[in-house]
Amino acid sequence: MAFNWQKFKVRTLTAIVFVAIMSFGLLWNRWSFLALFTVVHFGCWFEYQKLVALFNANYKKITPFHKYGMMIAGWCLLLFFTNDELMIGRIRLSHVGLWLGLASMVLLPLIIFIQSRSFYVKNIVFSFLGLLYISLSFALLIDLRNRWIEEDYQLSLTIPLLIIFTIWVNDTMAYLVGSVIGKTQLSSISPKKTWEGTIGGALLAIIVMCGIAHLTGRFPVIHTAIIAAIAAIAGTFGDLFESKLKRMANVKDSGQLMPGHGGFLDRFDSLLFASICCWFYAVVAF
Repeated sequence: MAFNWQKFKVRTLTAIVFVAIMSFGLLWNRWSFLALFTVVHFGCWFEYQKLVALFNANYKKITPFHKYGMMIAGWCLLLFFTNDELMIGRIRLSHVGLWLGLASMVLLPLIIFIQSRSFYVKNIVFSFLGLLYISLSFALLIDLRNRWIEEDYQLSLTIPLLIIFTIWVNDTMAYLVGSVIGKTQLSSISPKKTWEGTIGGALLAIIVMCGIAHLTGRFPVIHTAIIAAIAAIAGTFGDLFESKLKRMANVKDSGQLMPGHGGFLDRFDSLLFASICCWFYAVVAF
């Protein structure tokens, strides 16, 4: 895969803007973290439903209540996993997420069934898959941001940042290594990905994150290496999964959020898989 300087320049410039916005949301506080991923959550849902409708014609027939109800039900998961850390007055967002989520479990299927002129099981399956694929993934990331007190290695900030930064470094390094020495195709699902780029990107991401951990002393190097490896590997599968969705829908990008980077799903596909896998390790290890 020949190196495309113009494409890399566009990707770099738009990535700078993207990183600036992301950094503000990630670093300010837990409220900004929730707000950031609330926007990303709904953006991913809109694109996911658009993709599904392109390869499953019946999904175009879902009612507005079904369409937006699933998004809101998924958002309730994000609220629930704020873990009593975020409150508006005396109202805990986790309690709001719990009760709205329970209400959605009862009312959403009932109203969807009543409103639908024709009942398609596939539509329900694809919507439920969206809850697992998008909402649960971001909910577990929110959980990591609110799980620990700040004194313990500042885990509640460090671990989410470690996962996200690993994904960024891995994506960038995989692109560079694959452009320079990539020859062996990784998968027919994503023809431009190579084994050389994938392995090189993962190794360099682990090295970079371990180097930062060693220099700052903020987080144990061994845990950094494990989480970075999990994020890089799981992120690759997340990328391939989204590529499969796009191939089924016969589109190049899931959206037009950023020039050279595509839409929300294009930008966060790796994180959707990585957050779930890293969550399991972090919960067990800490």
